[in-house]
Amino acid sequence: MRLIGMVLRNKGYTLLEATDGEEALAVAMEGQPDLIIMDIQLPKMDGLEVTRRLRQMPEFKQTPIIALTASAMEGDRDKILAAGCDKYISKPVNTRQLPEVVAEMLRRGDSGGKENPGN
Repeated sequence: MRLIGMVLRNKGYTLLEATDGEEALAVAMEGQPDLIIMDIQLPKMDGLEVTRRLRQMPEFKQTPIIALTASAMEGDRDKILAAGCDKYISKPVNTRQLPEVVAEMLRRGDSGGKENPGN
């Protein structure tokens, strides 16, 4: 989380952070971010459940959500996309590519179309 924060802050992004799923849900609801990077392996409530709950709320129907996961097993992609994530990035995170992916997802804005997962 620190590395991602450092990389994105250096590119001028403002971040809201949470350390578990329950906090992530609360922070998202209060902060109304333009984009969410969701770690799938969160304590208390995993990132997929947080994503499903957010997608049920009208204000998050079009918010781009990028899943961050150490899981790259067959079937994980489908579960991640079915939960409502638009894209996923596998760990370890490519710190050069991350800002490009974030910028791309923000440019797409509320187009709502899911994209095939990137690197």
